[in-house]
This record gives sequence, C-alpha cells and structure tokens, in this order.
Amino acid sequence: MRMTRTLDRTTWTLTWRLLRGGGRHGNLGVGLSVAASALCTTLLFLCVGANLGFGERAAHADWRTPAEADRSHAVAVQAVGTTFVDGEPVTVVDVAALPGRQGEAPAPPGMPRFPEPGEVWTSPALGKLPGKATTTGTLGRAALTRPGEKVAVVGHRAGDLTMTTKRGTDPRRPGDIVTPTPVADFTGKHTTDGIATQYQDLTKLATVLVIVPLLVLGASSARLSVSRRDTRLAQLRLVGAAPGRIAGMAAAEAMLTGAAGAVAGVLGYVALLPLAAKIPVAGGSWYVSDLWVGTPVLLAVLAGVVLMVTVSALAGLRQVVVGPLGVVRRSRAPRIMAVRALLFVAVLIGYWQITKNNQIGINTVVYSCAAVFAAMSVIGPWVVGALGSLVTGLAKRPTTLLAGRRLLDDPKSVWRAVSGLTLAGFVAGFFALFGIAGDSPWGSPDQLAMSVSKERVAVVQQQAEARLKHAHIDATTGTNTEWVATGTGEDGAVQVTATITNPDQLNAARAALTGLVPGQYPITGTDVAWQSRQFDDDFHLSTLAVLGASFAIAIASTGITAASSVLDRRRAYGLLHLAGTPLRVLDAARRTESVLPGVVLTSGAVLTGLFCAAPLTFAGGTPQLDARGVTLLVGCLALGFTGLAGASAASRPLLRRMVKDAGPRPD
Repeated sequence: MRMTRTLDRTTWTLTWRLLRGGGRHGNLGVGLSVAASALCTTLLFLCVGANLGFGERAAHADWRTPAEADRSHAVAVQAVGTTFVDGEPVTVVDVAALPGRQGEAPAPPGMPRFPEPGEVWTSPALGKLPGKATTTGTLGRAALTRPGEKVAVVGHRAGDLTMTTKRGTDPRRPGDIVTPTPVADFTGKHTTDGIATQYQDLTKLATVLVIVPLLVLGASSARLSVSRRDTRLAQLRLVGAAPGRIAGMAAAEAMLTGAAGAVAGVLGYVALLPLAAKIPVAGGSWYVSDLWVGTPVLLAVLAGVVLMVTVSALAGLRQVVVGPLGVVRRSRAPRIMAVRALLFVAVLIGYWQITKNNQIGINTVVYSCAAVFAAMSVIGPWVVGALGSLVTGLAKRPTTLLAGRRLLDDPKSVWRAVSGLTLAGFVAGFFALFGIAGDSPWGSPDQLAMSVSKERVAVVQQQAEARLKHAHIDATTGTNTEWVATGTGEDGAVQVTATITNPDQLNAARAALTGLVPGQYPITGTDVAWQSRQFDDDFHLSTLAVLGASFAIAIASTGITAASSVLDRRRAYGLLHLAGTPLRVLDAARRTESVLPGVVLTSGAVLTGLFCAAPLTFAGGTPQLDARGVTLLVGCLALGFTGLAGASAASRPLLRRMVKDAGPRPD
C-alpha cells in the first residue's frame, strides 16, 4: 500500500512535468542519462547473445558425438573423422544402417532421409568432398554450427571396413575422431571437454571483463546531473513533500530515463545483430538466430537495467530525505573512510590465495575477477579523495587548487567520470601477460602421414606410391615414428608418410590417399594443431575486442560524465566566472580534475591487472611479458589517455556556453 502511494498518479505526473520543464540544460542532462543507459543495454545484450550463441553452436554439434546404444536398440552405426581442405577442417560423419534395420534408421539432422550406401551429403560451403566423385544433396541448417562450416555425411554398408575398423582418438584433436559406435538415433551427447568448452570459458571471462564496466556505466547513468536533481528534490522536501513522495519521484525519474535508454538499447542491439553475426569466431561467422537472446532473456535484461538505474538513483537519496537543508546549502560531504583501502587489499590477498594454483576452473576465475572489479569500485572514490587532499595541500596555482578542492569535495562524482578508463586499464594489464602459442611442434606442413601397423607398412607404402603416381603428383614416400597421425607409437604403429614436392598439389595428394587406410585421413603436422592454432588466433582477436569494447565504454562514459558534470556544476562555474575567474582557468582545473585521477587510478589498475593475471599465466614459474604484451599494453594506455583528453575537450564548448549564460543567479 505504501509503495502504491509512493508511485501513485500524482508522483508520476509531477515527475513528468519536472522532466519536461527542465529547460534546455535539464533536457540535455536527461538525454545524457538515456544515452548512457542505451549504450549499457546494447552492449549487455551483445555479451549475453555471444554466451548464448556458443551454447547454440554446441547444441547443433551434439549429434556428431554419438551416444552409444545397446545392440537391442541400435539401428545404425556412426563414426566421425576430420580431413582438411586448404588448411580448413572438414568434419566427415560416416553412417551405416544395421542389417535388418534399414527402414528404422532416422534421418540425420539437416537431411530429409537416412543416406544410402555411397551417397555423400555436404554443407553448402563444402560443395564436394575430396576423394568423392559426386554429391547427392546439401545439408540443412540443423546439421551446421555456423555458416561456412564444412561438413559431409557419407552413407556406407554396415560391413564396410570404414564402419568396422576401430579409430584411435587423439588428445590434441578432441572431437575430431570418433570410432564406429552403434546408435539408436542422432540426438548425440553433449561433451564437456574440447575446443567448444574452451571457447565458452573464454567468452565467460571476456563477458565479465566487459559487463562490469557496463554495469558501472549503467549505475552511473542514474547519477548524472545528480546535484541538479538532489537540489530540486530537497527544495520539494523543504516545502513539505513527504519522504515517500521524494523517494517516489526519484524512483519514477530513474525508471523513465532508464526505460527510455533500455528501449533505445534494444533497438541498437537489433540493428547491430547482422553486423555482429559477421564477426568470425571459432572458424567463421554466426547465424543471426544464434545471437538473438530470446524474449524471456530480453525482458529480464530490460528489467535488470531499469532496476539497476533505479536502485542507483535511490542509493544517494538518504541525504535529500534526512537533511534537505544541507543539500540546498551545499554542505560538505562526509569524508570517505580509509577502510575501503583495507578491503581492497584483503580482496587482492584472497584472489592470490584462490588463484595461485593455476588448475582452478574458469568459473572461479570469473567470480574472482568480478570481486576484484567490485573492490576497485570501492577503493576508487577513496583514492580520489586522498589525491584531492594531497593536491590541495601542495597547490601553488589557482588551477591546481580548484581541481584539488573538487577532488576532495566530491570524490564519488570524479570516480564515476574515470571509472570506465580505470576498469579498462585493469583489462589491459590482465591480458598483457597472456601470450600466443607458436607454430605446431609436430611434423611438416608439406608431409602427409597415416598410421599403420608394422606388418602392413610395406603394403601401404607401395599402395601410396601407386596412388600418387596415378594422380600425377610428385612426392616422396617413407616411414617414421613421429607423433603426427593418430595411433603412432601405440601398439607398434608406424607412420607412412608422403612428402609433397609442390605445395599446390597437397589437396590433390590428400584426396588420392584418402581411403588407403580405413577410418583414417592423411594429415600434416599443421593439421594436428588446427584447433589450438584457431583458438590462439581467436584468443588474440577476442583480447583486442574486449580491450576495444572496454576502452570504447570508458571513453563514452568519460564523455557523457564530463558533459553532465558541466551541467551539474553550472552554478558554481557561473559564480566563479562572475567573481573574476578566467574561463581558461576553469577549463584547466576541469581537465586537471579528470586527467590527474585518471592517470593515477588507471596506472594502479594496470598493475592490479598484471597482479591478477600472474598466477594464471605461469610458464616455468615466471609470468611472461613478451613484446606483443608490452605493445598491447602501451597502445591501450595511449588510446585510453587520448580518449580521456578528447572527452574532456569535447565538453569545452558546453562549459563556454554555461559561463557565457551566467548571471547573478546562474541556476
């Protein structure tokens, strides 16, 4: 009942009229709040969509991992192998109906029926499977994880060697090889290891590194132009408005601006979906439907953004309700306690204790990083206040004195302006220690290998020579015991190799040798490491994407907050200018109060990021900071500080206008 009275029609009507009657400056402040909420919502949806998208990809790949059925229920046999075309993997699913169960075998995903022996169905990107003369049909969306994926389904008889020869798995290529398995259907099973899980883990880590700055931005959006709003509400409180009415108006204003920003963010998310789907990750682009979060998640995120903005707006309302006279008179805010620094140190110690064993799971890493982020948000205002005390005590110029007083009087507002850059600095420091793996240590990129038992080495080598000669391919065959082809070094197996003289004939040689050893495809040392190589490339790209997003959020947050700060303090700027303070002094003080804490806090955040990454990147007992990491770190910091200076400069015309319009009563 009390909540109903607090948010009754009178509250909504009064709030709407105050918003509409805020004038040009008030409307600009509201617009900045809406823009911050919109940016936060759009990027939140993209982050959530990426996490759900990897889940959708994994779900579409489950059918390729056969779930073994007992003989009484089995209707078919399924096996999986991987060959390569121009260095790209081609997943080959071999299937055969069991004798007497041909009519009971269900159609594999993306196919209208179960394939007949000898039929080959391929994905649109593959077109033709190497070594096969024709293609029977094209696989549909249900069989593929992404556009451009190369997949083939080949029909066999149950007695063919391909379907009866056991296939050895390779720990370097999880999921690439599956031995013939009796199945009752093509539901498959979800695997909890392999490259797909690594991508999901990477996405979780990247998401928390992006979402936390977003949440800070979203929460800060409700505190933009806070002085104007608090003064207005305090005046209403002084003329007799009940505390519940004041709280209701603050909540109503936050809900309106937050909802407007959230809806605008949804529209931005929908507009960016086609572009986001073109970003190549894990081998290629996305289906747009995989990145769509769905209606329930969409409504939940919208509600979460509005709730976050509302709670943030109400969090600073206590002073307005309890002591409105102090707000109107602009009394000095209470000092921030040094216990925040002790809490920050405690969190870092706890993080080190938890992560010093680098065998911890990704979820623990994610939660630990989130805790460090939260601790940085706690200590940030305290550092700003301490810096203000130091600058004020050492000030010898008006510019420095004005900046120091501002840092000291309202450290939370200054922290909101530089928090995005600070958290982005943490991300840059965190990723600086993560190196990228080198080339594959196995085999040669121009040498194809197949694993055979010792008693068949001579026969297979002779047949390989004959096939290559018949295909007019210049190659040298041989044997060795290197670990390239699956099974080498196990049960007395030996590699039969074919070194191709002309690299342009590698695909043709692979096609000529395919089928020579049942259940095996000839591979090179480069092929063996395709998963780790692709993941390393994507890790590097995702690092750049996370850093780019973090610094874009930071720069946008700084620009929005800087403009809002000018609007928030237009009365103070006007009075100072009327008292004789030159505009250049006001502008220099404003730059100092943003750049100085930005440099100090970001530098500390970088060191914190390095500290947090160190236990996760031990290599021989020592974290490695290579040239690429240093370049990345320096480039990010240069970008961040340039963006900070640019954001400050962008609000200079607004400051000039505020000062120009100043009169005896600027507000």
